[in-house]
Amino acid sequence: MSHADLGGQSGFGPIVPQPEGEVFHAAWEARVFALTLAMGATGSWNLDMARSARETLPNYLELCYYGIWLGGLERLLSERGLVAPDELAAGRALRPAAPVPRVLAAEQVPSLLARGTPAARPPPGPARFAAGQRVRARPLEAPYHTRLPGYLRGRIGVIERVHGAHVFADSHARGLGEDPQWLYTVVFDSRDLWEAAAGPGHRVSFDAWQPYLESP
Repeated sequence: MSHADLGGQSGFGPIVPQPEGEVFHAAWEARVFALTLAMGATGSWNLDMARSARETLPNYLELCYYGIWLGGLERLLSERGLVAPDELAAGRALRPAAPVPRVLAAEQVPSLLARGTPAARPPPGPARFAAGQRVRARPLEAPYHTRLPGYLRGRIGVIERVHGAHVFADSHARGLGEDPQWLYTVVFDSRDLWEAAAGPGHRVSFDAWQPYLESP
C-alpha cells in the first residue's frame, strides 16, 4: 500500500541525473528538511511513521521530492493535533503551540545528524534462514504500508548475508512497537523478476526482514 512502490513499472518518463552535491533547488526545500528533522526529534512520531506518511500520500506522483516531505509532515502534524487546517492555510501559527515530548536545540543538530538512528536490536530468537539458502518473498498483500516491494513478491532468491535483528518497519510505522526481526540480504536474478526485459547477468539485492520470507 505505497505510492512509492514503482519498481518494475514503466511510463514515468526518463530519469534525469542531477549534479552531484546539489542538495536543495530552492530555499523552501532546506526549510522543509529542517522542519522535518526538528519535529522528528520531538518524539511525536518515529522514523517509520514519517516514511509511511510520505509514501502513502494520495498525490505522491504529482509532487517533487521535498514536496513529498512537506506533504508527509503536514499529515503527521494534523493527525496529532499539532497544527490546525486554518493554520496550514494561513502558513503561520494562530494559537499557542501544543506541547511536545522534546525540543531539538540548534546546538544539538550536528551531534544528532552524526549519531543517526541505529536500528540494530537484540535478536528475538534464532534466525530462521542462513546464507546460501533459497527463499521466497511472500506474496504479501498488506492493508498497511510495507517495505516489501511488489516486484519481489512471490519471487525466489538466495540469502547472501545475515545482518542480525533490526527494528521491523512494518510494525513500527503502525505504532505496534519495534518488534525486532532478523534482517537478510537476499539476491534475485533479474531474469526471474523481469524476464526478457532484464539485463544479462544483472542481479537485484534486497534487505528483507524475516516476516517477508518463506521457504520455497
